[in-house]
Amino acid sequence: MTRAGLVVGVGARRGVPAEEVLGLISGALQEAGAGTGDVVGLATLDTRADEPGIVGAAERLGVPVRSYTAGELAEVPVPHPSAAPREAVATGSVAEAAALMGGGELVVPKRKSASATCAVARRSGPVGPSASTNRPEPFTIAAMLPPTKHIESAGPDLRHHGDAEVRGLDLTDLAVNVRTGTPPDWLRQRIAASLGSLAAYPDGRQARTAVAGRHGLPEERVLLTAGAAEAFVLIARALPARRPVVVHPQFTEPEAALRAAGHEVGRVVLRPEDGFRLDPAAVPEDADLVVVGNPTNPTSVLHPAGVLEQLARPGRTLVVDEAFMDAVPGEREALCGRTDVPGLVVLRSLTKTWGLAGLRIGYVLADPATVAVLQEAQPLWPVSSPALAAAEACMEPRALVEAADAADRVVVDRAHLLAGLAEFSEVRVVEPAAGPFVLLRLERADEVRELLRSRGFAARRGDTFPGLGNEWLRLAVRDRVTTNRFLQALDLALQGLPRRAVG
Repeated sequence: MTRAGLVVGVGARRGVPAEEVLGLISGALQEAGAGTGDVVGLATLDTRADEPGIVGAAERLGVPVRSYTAGELAEVPVPHPSAAPREAVATGSVAEAAALMGGGELVVPKRKSASATCAVARRSGPVGPSASTNRPEPFTIAAMLPPTKHIESAGPDLRHHGDAEVRGLDLTDLAVNVRTGTPPDWLRQRIAASLGSLAAYPDGRQARTAVAGRHGLPEERVLLTAGAAEAFVLIARALPARRPVVVHPQFTEPEAALRAAGHEVGRVVLRPEDGFRLDPAAVPEDADLVVVGNPTNPTSVLHPAGVLEQLARPGRTLVVDEAFMDAVPGEREALCGRTDVPGLVVLRSLTKTWGLAGLRIGYVLADPATVAVLQEAQPLWPVSSPALAAAEACMEPRALVEAADAADRVVVDRAHLLAGLAEFSEVRVVEPAAGPFVLLRLERADEVRELLRSRGFAARRGDTFPGLGNEWLRLAVRDRVTTNRFLQALDLALQGLPRRAVG
């Protein structure tokens, strides 16, 4: 096969911002008389392949990152060598050598910024096993696809979740968005009462009826699942999709499930300078499956229902993850009860508000034909009897009142947290926040997170979300007492940052 296009080689110092890398690349492409659509990949040294600035630049460009060892780069002649990189990694220019790996013609020699270098090469010719070169093969879109048995992706670890921050440790948990003090006693009792029927196979009819009634929908529009995570897997495996697109930053499991099912996944990466708000025009017109969260994890942005509706059209499946919508007072902007939006699939979870992460219960709301296709892909009895009992209980009037009260408390507790964070000049928070968590940005956030751990608090790292980097943290909203303790720990952590050498 052949693959023509531009390869951008990048060299960078640790901590380089994605904006700096993108600015440098933009200038080089302008010099080459090319645009970002001509770029087929970024190439760099293997020890920089996970650098958030480089990964973030690749995500913005929609291309993979290919990495090479210092030994491989050292074998590539470069026209503009420098002594410093040669001493450090044995090549005269990481940027030029990386751009030229696999052959090609250098069209823009290395260009420098404060913390990065880049060079552009034009790649054209045979690639793959039949190529007459022993160099690593050039970029292909297949480089973004996973092997059949495990997940790979261009960039962050899509399988990292907040529970890894606290597992087995005695830490105050601000990394996981499950409401504290849950499940309530009455729900525990209902679940315990179901244990007497474990000898019988699960029967989900009553729970399905309860969910349908709660949303004012016919039962054939409801599918019960073992948590929202199972729903993402069913969608990835059972629904046809030639060009699925995931709107990021958001919960990473949808993309991980799509990749595991063999799909090539496109990303629409929302920008912090836009408040991570969605412009429907950013989604490619030919995308036939679009996934977006509302309110979005981890940004806590609540997209207007009218904006999301603009993404719907015949021939496209629009998946809206409303796992945190019941934490929004009045569930404003919810689409879960709508039947007039073409291709709409809404996912709900009972994990967060009711503390049922270990029980695994959620559901899908969609047109009957879609529900039937997803149900056909499920194994027999996918939801356990205790989980079905919990689902039925959480649809009852008193449960809905309790959930509404909990959502109101989130608003008050979140306001207290935001007011406290506003006292720190180093911290920038994404606002307005609508979920039971907030996303914040600060320099050296990875170091701050470790210092917080030493003071007994777990915060969710942000660098595993596409579109974010290691300067981001997500914090779950907790009660005022816990928040006050955290704010004190944050103050001490910021004071305890080691000074960095200047010069």
